[in-house]
Amino acid sequence: MLFSSSTFLFQFLPFVLIGYYLFLRGMRQGQNIFLLVCSLFFYAWGEPRFLPVMVLSIAMNYGFGRWVYRRRFRKEILKLPVALAVGCNLGVLFIFKYLSFTVESLNGLGASLTVPVIELPIGISFFTFQAMSYVLDVAMGKTEVQRSPLALGLYISFFPQLIAGPIVKYSQVSHQIDHRVETWADFSAGCSRFLIGLGKKVLLANQMAVVADRVFACDPQALSTPMAWLGSLCYTLQLYYDFSGYSDMAIGLGSMFGFRFLENFDHPYASRSVTEFWRRWHISLGAWFRDYVYIPLGGNRVSVGKHIRNLLVVWLLTGLWHGANWTFVLWGLFYFLLLCLEKYVPAVKKLPSLLGRAYTLAAVNFLWMLFRSDSIAYAGEFFLTMLGMGGTGGNDPTCGFYLGENAVLLVLALLFSFPFAPWLRQKLEKWQPFGQDLSLFYDLLYAVGLMAVGVLCTCYLVKGTYNPFIYFRF
Repeated sequence: MLFSSSTFLFQFLPFVLIGYYLFLRGMRQGQNIFLLVCSLFFYAWGEPRFLPVMVLSIAMNYGFGRWVYRRRFRKEILKLPVALAVGCNLGVLFIFKYLSFTVESLNGLGASLTVPVIELPIGISFFTFQAMSYVLDVAMGKTEVQRSPLALGLYISFFPQLIAGPIVKYSQVSHQIDHRVETWADFSAGCSRFLIGLGKKVLLANQMAVVADRVFACDPQALSTPMAWLGSLCYTLQLYYDFSGYSDMAIGLGSMFGFRFLENFDHPYASRSVTEFWRRWHISLGAWFRDYVYIPLGGNRVSVGKHIRNLLVVWLLTGLWHGANWTFVLWGLFYFLLLCLEKYVPAVKKLPSLLGRAYTLAAVNFLWMLFRSDSIAYAGEFFLTMLGMGGTGGNDPTCGFYLGENAVLLVLALLFSFPFAPWLRQKLEKWQPFGQDLSLFYDLLYAVGLMAVGVLCTCYLVKGTYNPFIYFRF
């Protein structure tokens, strides 16, 4: 079930809100059970055959958490239960996500194995990492064990961030499960945040996707250089608004029910380096690898050689986390190389601000093309076309047509991918013509704008336009 669907907006969400606030108000245990049941229903919608995978993850990690806690309480060695917990979680993830890829890779080396056809449960990488964080937090003493399997089930399966993040670590929300406080201010802010995310997804990401899909459906040799660049730009914007829009909706929905999730995006395309970009893009994933992989390996408080090894491990895993394809592995390795250059080559590390922004945007844009491509060969041909070394050359009326059709949306998408909205809000707050405080007028204008976004999104959704979320496949 998609957040940006009429089923969710006009049936599921109203039902959950009415049940939670009208019939179960003041009954925390009842509210938690109700949210758990609704979350499992949400996950099962359209793919009920994968619900046992979710239930298995809840039951398995509840047991591992209790085992780890008992051994920690008795001051016994935790290596065995922690290793088994990590191994079982990654084993489930491997079977569904990486087994076919591994068999295909072995066949490429000369083996003759039957490639299994295995469908990928939606969001398995997200909820598997969340479940592991619970056991690891208990093992490290960051949180107490959760004695209620229902409460742990709510944490792992909570529908706002279940299938596309942000990845919420258990230590961040353990207290909120039973002791959160719902306020009208938080509910109102959550609704506003949800509408902003919905607008990002429906009005910007979906429209950018029309052009991007048109371009990437073609053989790179049949594309002109301008068309390849337009497709790459549209995909770069689509990916940002698709994923950050989902995160905004997830954070907003959480706020409606009293949960406070950390931010997942902070205008990453305004970064002055690739290092800064990854502090602003998919913040929850970066924090997960930092806390559970990078720091346990020694972080940057080790020799240069070991530090480079730690970065290599993290970025190999980051690439593989995104998908079972050699394009993702290569994508992660390129980021590893860029980060090493920024950390150990002074000329790259000390680039002027403007040059650093340009280099970062160019690197990110090129690597998104590798991310989008189905094969390394396709990505190589697409890059050559972008550089004018392949394709049909520079004259393309089709590119002019798409630019004309989408010029306004492209300008808006580019503008708001940078911190333009916060800058504008700050300027308006300081602007008081004739000494008049216009804050009430701005608040009213903001509310009207959000209502207009909601109406426009509803119109698009009723028309049944392009609507899938890219990150569901992870």
